[in-house]
Amino acid sequence: MILAVASGKGGTGKTTFAVNLARVFDSPVQLLDCDVEEPNAHLFLNGTPIGKEIVSMPIPEVDESLCDGCGECGRLCQFKAIVAIKTTPLIFPELCHGCGGCAKVCPRHAIREIDHPIGVIETSRQGHISLIQGRLDIGVAMAPPLIRAVKKRLRPGVPAILDAPPGTSCPVVATLREVDFTLLVTEPTPFGLHDLKLAVAMIRDLEVPFGVAVNRCGVGDDRVHEFCLAEDIPILLEIPDDRRIAEAYSRGRLIVDALPEYRAPFLSLLDQIGFAKKTTDNES
Repeated sequence: MILAVASGKGGTGKTTFAVNLARVFDSPVQLLDCDVEEPNAHLFLNGTPIGKEIVSMPIPEVDESLCDGCGECGRLCQFKAIVAIKTTPLIFPELCHGCGGCAKVCPRHAIREIDHPIGVIETSRQGHISLIQGRLDIGVAMAPPLIRAVKKRLRPGVPAILDAPPGTSCPVVATLREVDFTLLVTEPTPFGLHDLKLAVAMIRDLEVPFGVAVNRCGVGDDRVHEFCLAEDIPILLEIPDDRRIAEAYSRGRLIVDALPEYRAPFLSLLDQIGFAKKTTDNES
């Protein structure tokens, strides 16, 4: 089973839930940090590094000796990553989506694809947790290609938890595609409710089963609970606004390690979404 942990906004505790859920497993589990613009799951695991791999995407390169400036490549590209106005095409790598269409439509075969590095994938292990995280290179505009590369490292038959980027933009959609269940983490504040509504609309469009976890209960009001009740959205776990959790977090410690009484609620969450059952089925 593949579980994604997402949120409509940053700072709700998404990574906190992802790493603690991975910790309470008593069998091998994969943790994928798909928040490639600012991965931070490794800060809480301190695992043993296993490998590091450069990820590239194809971008066009033009052979000026063959190009006649016909402009077919520029007319095809809807992202304006290649532009030709009766001259040798200009290429803007930061806009290219790597589709390869420009090379295919070039009548003089003047375009070939070359690899353009966009980031790295780092793997490590701590106990039963295998961490796979992407790290986007500085200045690279598009995260989805690297997120898809991270997801390709999933091992079939081993439960996986995906720590998604915050928000509802393309990187989040790339993460949530083809997952079995999504946990939306929110907080009981007006900002939390506003962005939760956006996340719910997105996840319903993707037709992925989902539930909600409310973090820092007690800091706001009941509007998040009222919204979930009205929309028939299950609230699967509530974590109180506990200063001890904040202190553990600031030291890079997991909740279930620093405060063992929270282990049972996280195990209950896995059970509610059927993770434990599906894990057993896969292992058998």
